[in-house]
Amino acid sequence: MPIDAAKAVAAEPRSGEISWTAKDVQLYHLGIGAGLPATDPDELRYTLESRLHVLPSFATVAGSGAPGVISGLSMPGVEVELARVLHGGQSLEIHRPLPAEGTATTTSRIAAVYDKGKAAVLVLRTEVADAEGPLWTNDSQIFIRGEGGWGGDRGPSARLDPPTGEPDKIVERRIREDQALLYRLSGDWNPLHADPEFAAKAGFDRPILHGLCTYGITLKAVVDTLLGGEVGRVRSYATRFAGVVYPGETLRIRMWDQGDAVRVAVGVVERDDAPALTDTVVHHS
Repeated sequence: MPIDAAKAVAAEPRSGEISWTAKDVQLYHLGIGAGLPATDPDELRYTLESRLHVLPSFATVAGSGAPGVISGLSMPGVEVELARVLHGGQSLEIHRPLPAEGTATTTSRIAAVYDKGKAAVLVLRTEVADAEGPLWTNDSQIFIRGEGGWGGDRGPSARLDPPTGEPDKIVERRIREDQALLYRLSGDWNPLHADPEFAAKAGFDRPILHGLCTYGITLKAVVDTLLGGEVGRVRSYATRFAGVVYPGETLRIRMWDQGDAVRVAVGVVERDDAPALTDTVVHHS
């Protein structure tokens, strides 16, 4: 079996150093659709270095830009084909506001391997700290088709009861045709998001948008709509990637304000609100 669950979980954590600049933050923000309209003061918070605020989801690409989907496949006990891999979910805990420029130490390990029958799920946990202390903890759930069925632990259910009542806010965000090409410049070079031949090999009609791009677009919508644009209020953010999004489509983002949390559901307008993100929660101050 290409995945040795015991070996993967028992492996020593990997440590490294990352750094980022305001330019990296600006590029990430542009990659998730910030800057429209270009002279809007609310958008300049994301694009102009003299007043730059860092959206917490930048943590998923900070430094080397290598997200869990890629780096998790190089861990001990894991040997799989990239074309069989999908990003299943993402959770992020913010310990304090992210600086626009910084250097930090990362510690990554496989926290769990779950047997879902027809697939395996790896949980890659990365903890990041700088000289002043912890910055964030990032969990990537990596879904690997065809690698389950060995009788291992199925793991906890990530499903939440759906929010009740009408959403407090609904916004739509159009995905540019070149959005994936721009977003990948932040470091996710998986050809699934750019190469039509590779996408076809993976079972898709054409290259798909990065799940983490949808993740960032959604958090920005929540911050801008319900948190007054205050990025520092975000405490944690978790989601499950429920379906693909293609460049050129439109996201419909529905939000339920629950006090210190916002429940979110994201669907694709052109495909009858086909789910893109589900079980999505933003906890905030």
